Amino acid sequence: MEHEQVEKEVAQRSVLIYLPISIGSGLIFLLVTTFTGNYPLVARIGGMVWVGLLSLIVSMPIVISRVKKQLHGKS
Repeated sequence: MEHEQVEKEVAQRSVLIYLPISIGSGLIFLLVTTFTGNYPLVARIGGMVWVGLLSLIVSMPIVISRVKKQLHGKS
């Protein structure tokens, strides 16, 4: 039972870290393409989704492992 509680805590803390990272990177991409180029709206939004998805894929395992290490270090 305790293992399930620890995993739930890790998941809850991790999502609060990697979700803003991926959303933020997507929004930064949108802002950069809006102000620096003459790209169509579809390309900017598609790129924003693509960058956000890729950063989510990359940041999830990194953040989860760090949160696990941090949580196990406390106990």
